[in-house]
Amino acid sequence: MNQAIDLKALWNESGVQAVLDALDAELVGLAPVKRRIREIASLLVVDKVRREFDLQAGTPSLHMSFTGNPGTGKTTVAMRMAELLHRLGYSRKGHLVAVTRDDLVGQYIGHTAPKTKEVLKKAMGGVLFVDEAYYLYKPENERDYGQESIEILLQVMENQRDDLVVILAGYKDRMDTFFRSNPGMSSRIAHHIDFPDYRDDELAAIGELILGGWNYRLSPRAREVFADYVRLRRTQPHFANARSVRNALDRARLRQAHRLLEGGAAVDKAALQTIEAEDILQSRVMAAVAQEGGR
Repeated sequence: MNQAIDLKALWNESGVQAVLDALDAELVGLAPVKRRIREIASLLVVDKVRREFDLQAGTPSLHMSFTGNPGTGKTTVAMRMAELLHRLGYSRKGHLVAVTRDDLVGQYIGHTAPKTKEVLKKAMGGVLFVDEAYYLYKPENERDYGQESIEILLQVMENQRDDLVVILAGYKDRMDTFFRSNPGMSSRIAHHIDFPDYRDDELAAIGELILGGWNYRLSPRAREVFADYVRLRRTQPHFANARSVRNALDRARLRQAHRLLEGGAAVDKAALQTIEAEDILQSRVMAAVAQEGGR
């Protein structure tokens, strides 16, 4: 075969760009992650063309590791990756099955294998996303059955990699320890992608996107207060990036609803849609700051 193939045309026809555009719309920031996803998509498009020219190099290994703190978009990217693989013909179904240790590991002898195999059966033809994957390995407990699940996963990742992509996710330091303890698993992971924490301005922008999806908006003063809230909240324990922002805005909606009802006045559409500064200032984070300032 000597004819040239237009890679850009193939890219456009595949619908991959639509998936990447959706990822851009869904997730603020994460430029390194998005760039890596685009590179993987590019490899797969080029691989399809190489096959047209009888330049087979074997099916690319697509198992991945997503590392980062909670709320950094790992599950969302995994869902889009499943869609991308389907559009390019690297998965039959394009679905995502998200699980944790509890879905894979049994509590008694003979329970783990059927549990793990059932999950794998559901995931075949798509992507298996194992969150907090390091909990599968508990060397301090001799009676733990997580290692059995790991062995089954290893076999499937090697022998059925043409029909299943496995993505392991979790905190970076714990995943590094997990891979050191399970070199067989590490050797099967082709793509290690680290998800950075969001900056303050990115978290504020995420908040605006979340509210827009709910048909709410921040008043100008509330926008200023929310920026202060984000800056303060991220210094506190159990901060989970976009997840914490979503939870904070959920609570702001509760306070807004209570304020409108207790106000006793008729409300218009604008009032129903607007989160005011006081709805955020009444949060525990901001109230603690106000209390400190009053001492």
